[in-house]
Amino acid sequence: MPAKGYIEVNELYCKACELCVTDCPHNVLALDMDRLTPKGYHPAYMVNPEACTGCGICAVVCPDAAITVYRYERNKAEA
Repeated sequence: MPAKGYIEVNELYCKACELCVTDCPHNVLALDMDRLTPKGYHPAYMVNPEACTGCGICAVVCPDAAITVYRYERNKAEA
C-alpha cells in the first residue's frame, strides 16, 4: 500500500505562485479561485486529498515555506 499524507497551507504566506501545483506528481493541489487570502491571492488547497502520499515535493518547491506536509504512520503489520 502506498504512503498517505496531507498538507496544510499557511494562507498568510501563500502567494499563488503555483509551483506546488505544477510540481505535484499526484495532481493533489490547485489554486482555490473562489477564495482570497488576506493579501489578495488565491491560495493553494488539496483538490485531490486521497491521492496525497506526503512526498513533500510541494513543501520543497514553495519559495515562501507556506506548506507543511504530514505523513500518516503505517502499522507495523502493514510494513
